[in-house]
Amino acid sequence: MGGAGITHFLAPAAYDMVMPRAIPEELHRPLTYGSGVVEVLCAGLLLNRRTRRFGGTLTAATLIAVFPANIDTVLSGGLPVDGWLGSRTAAILRLPLQLPLIWWALRIRRDGG
Repeated sequence: MGGAGITHFLAPAAYDMVMPRAIPEELHRPLTYGSGVVEVLCAGLLLNRRTRRFGGTLTAATLIAVFPANIDTVLSGGLPVDGWLGSRTAAILRLPLQLPLIWWALRIRRDGG
């Protein structure tokens, strides 16, 4: 979560491209930065034993909240980048990868780490 959050600031254009089409373009960058802050916050909460359960909850909620953007990427045919990583196939293959991450976050929530 921390690494992903930091990349929102290092390469925000990549995350702007994933925003669902229904979100106005002028909101893409603020939402990219905002989601980066949330992901870094999740990482910090997961690292601290006293806040780990809440971190698991927030992490699961964050992963669920960004899932529609991944679905929108599939429906729009992939990302506007050259090569296989921008393809619809790659977007489809990314969808199930979030499920084990959500499961992991919920397990941390349940077990406290």
